[in-house]
Amino acid sequence: MHKINFEERKKQYLAAMEEYKARIVVCGGTGCMANGSGEILEKFKTVVKEKGLSITVALEKEKTDFILKTSGCQGFCQMGPLVTLYPQGILYVHVKAEDVEEIVERTLLKGEIIERLLYKENDGTTIAEMQKIPFYDKQKRTTLELCGRIDALDIDEYIAHGGYEMAKKAVLEMTDDEICDEILASGLRGRGGGGFPTGRKWALTKVHKNDTKYVICNGDEGDPGAFMDRCVMEGNPHSVIEGMIIAACAIGGTDGYIYVRAEYPLAVVRLQIAVEAARKAGILGKNIFGSDMNFDINIMEGAGAFVCGEETALIHSIEGMRGMPTSKPPFPAEKGLFGKPTVINNVETLATIPIIMQMGAEKYAAIGSENANGTKTFALTGHVAHTGLIEVPLGTTLRQIIEEIGGGVMNDDGTLCGTDFKAVQIGGPSGGCLTQEHLDLPLDYDHLKSVGAMIGSGGLVVMNQQTCMVSIARFFMQFTQNESCGKCVLCREGTKQMLELLDDIIEGRGTAETLELLESLARTVQAGSLCALGKTAPNPVLSTLKYFRKEYEAHIFENKCPAGRCEAFANYAIDPEKCKSCSLCARKCPVEAISGEKGVPYTIDTDKCIKCGACIGNCKFGAVYKG
Repeated sequence: MHKINFEERKKQYLAAMEEYKARIVVCGGTGCMANGSGEILEKFKTVVKEKGLSITVALEKEKTDFILKTSGCQGFCQMGPLVTLYPQGILYVHVKAEDVEEIVERTLLKGEIIERLLYKENDGTTIAEMQKIPFYDKQKRTTLELCGRIDALDIDEYIAHGGYEMAKKAVLEMTDDEICDEILASGLRGRGGGGFPTGRKWALTKVHKNDTKYVICNGDEGDPGAFMDRCVMEGNPHSVIEGMIIAACAIGGTDGYIYVRAEYPLAVVRLQIAVEAARKAGILGKNIFGSDMNFDINIMEGAGAFVCGEETALIHSIEGMRGMPTSKPPFPAEKGLFGKPTVINNVETLATIPIIMQMGAEKYAAIGSENANGTKTFALTGHVAHTGLIEVPLGTTLRQIIEEIGGGVMNDDGTLCGTDFKAVQIGGPSGGCLTQEHLDLPLDYDHLKSVGAMIGSGGLVVMNQQTCMVSIARFFMQFTQNESCGKCVLCREGTKQMLELLDDIIEGRGTAETLELLESLARTVQAGSLCALGKTAPNPVLSTLKYFRKEYEAHIFENKCPAGRCEAFANYAIDPEKCKSCSLCARKCPVEAISGEKGVPYTIDTDKCIKCGACIGNCKFGAVYKG
């Protein structure tokens, strides 16, 4: 039997790290990689060697001057690519490959700080240390603590930070009841959207006796604007594996599956490497940690169907069938994958399990609000200054997230617009809109449910006053309609008809009857659909109808879009002060709607205008505009 000596590996790793003059950590999350992190990594290797110094990558750990690491997502996506230098903790933002030589010469060799690469506050003040930047300082990173800090591919670094100690404890020292009770006492609820108590789900699965039981990690994250699970899988895959091992101990699990979207290739590769490293260390496979427990993990790539985020549809997909949900009961806890008892948790839930075991249930439960314990990760996107991956205690208000962490609401041109906040879509296509009146609403399960919204997986899309809420509702309805599996009529046909009604409204064909039918149909789809996708599909429509009904009415009864976004209501006009009477717009107009004469500003006949935009595209003086 293979027994892993954690203390010895930890001691060796920490001793090796002490030998380096500096640790260079380049963000290797998907966003930063897309913006050139790979080139930055190669440039560091080249420049250091050109200076007559030596450098090694994390997995080699040779005795050199510097060690170069690739982390997962560091969260501050708006400022990427990011480079962090330790032990100083200096964070450089918007780094390019051409900046590397200056970083090596000035910071690594001379200890100087490069001001132009530091994060800057609105008043121009620069901040060098990562943890002092408001974006990080205002968060409470527990599940994400190691994401962006450690090398995702280095199992020794995970072990050096206490990794797999809790899995070992669960396997060798704890009973299944003790594990379930600990997680139940922590107050952890499923972070994938359902919010069901995790300890209770495990206990319900544990009682069903069977020689084969499964633990499934649901990594099928498909919400528009959501990337929380992707970042955890890319940045700390070992935490997910450890959480699955603990779950297997709790329910008597024998096999595990991580179901990942094929659109997450970096996450897939890093999970595969992490699983193989865990096998070699005796952490997965037969007789793990030298015990009589056998548990291994398979990685399966999903084909990109949003409905496979629903647990029964996910199970069918793993079984090789079409990903379509089935009615419950029986629940997966009784009859799941291949008909065996199965527990399914999402990525964030499983990655949080080792943290709870380390902290203790009581300490973890003290974080958050009274009825919602712990922290929650959110993908903060949209019209906000600092987009990225964040983690805050449950019960944190929207105002705190947008203003303190997000840095405020932005105009379309990228400038700060102060308090010009209009709405935030929370929970993706299954969630709803929150408005200015909800800025001080605690973000937890119960408070959000009371206003017709939900945390969902954790997407937060911030919108400014220039956003058309009818178009936003249509965007999410189109998504859910496209992703409907088609099994039940209400979801398949109802979402299609709702989309057509929304098209009528934004294209100027809406009537009072349209609005009445839209709301009635939304409630019917919500009540009668088979699975959660169909039941929650109308949420964006219903929440925008509730809080922005006047915008719907303006489209229908006033024949205008208050935000000026819907093309059907746009009126093209020419600014007489800017018009040079060049006649180019008139010559390009396909319906001869523009007229004028030399020396006199041209005008547009709105009755003839077909709103093709040719005039705007061809005016060299910016005289044509949409009103």
